Amino acid sequence: MRQIVLLAAVMMIVVGTVVTKFSDNLFRPHEAMARASTPSARLAVVTPPPASRGELSLGRAEDGHFHVDGRVDGRSGIHFIVDTGASVVALRESDAARIGHRPARGDYTATVSTANGNVKAALVRLDSIELGDVRVRDVQAVVLPDEALSVNLLGMAYLSKLKRFEFARGRLVLAQ
Repeated sequence: MRQIVLLAAVMMIVVGTVVTKFSDNLFRPHEAMARASTPSARLAVVTPPPASRGELSLGRAEDGHFHVDGRVDGRSGIHFIVDTGASVVALRESDAARIGHRPARGDYTATVSTANGNVKAALVRLDSIELGDVRVRDVQAVVLPDEALSVNLLGMAYLSKLKRFEFARGRLVLAQ
């Protein structure tokens, strides 16, 4: 069963990578990862109050991407870039450790294609991710070494559990 789940996760990551290469300029995670490590991109995080209960509206940062700080498994201060081209949520090893996920070396069995090439990743399941008033439970994620990922990616494993997410009037709206 574990092999089936692992194969499914790897397939989702590969499909996400292919879709990303053909998506519009708004969602290019490889460029986002490179730019997100710059100080100006980190300062551009804008998380206004929700438009209504269970909804979050994000403005585009200076780098053209949507950044958001959230709570993962009850721990705050986890920074993400919203990435519709990523199949799963991808966490940096240091951030995963801060929220209590410390995979053993033997758990890094999935191969993930990143901007820095192929990297081994560990599959984890997150109890919850909260962005403002928008909360999603039971989310599939991968943990990657910090040197392979400059910013956490909020992928379709989170977004697909929402009632809707849409780009409207220059803003990304997430609704539960």
